[in-house]
Amino acid sequence: MSQEMFNALILPLLFSMAGGTYAYLRFPERRPSVLLTLILFQLVGSAGHTMEPGEALFGLLGLHGLVVFGLLVHGLLTPQGEPATERVRQDK
Repeated sequence: MSQEMFNALILPLLFSMAGGTYAYLRFPERRPSVLLTLILFQLVGSAGHTMEPGEALFGLLGLHGLVVFGLLVHGLLTPQGEPATERVRQDK
């Protein structure tokens, strides 16, 4: 029975890992929303594991959790740039 839940969640979790890593690295200004989305995918997978526990799904969630944790640590260790000063046009 747990194989059905694994089959239902494998593609969304794999897609979130691949797409989330790409979006995190490619678009630095969108990192907070990408990380939030990855965490929400992790929560959905955890709910599926709670409903129908299985070793395969647990392994997939562990891998997904490592990816999310790695991206979170990278985001915390990356220095944030200073916001650009606003240019104001002065009419003469």
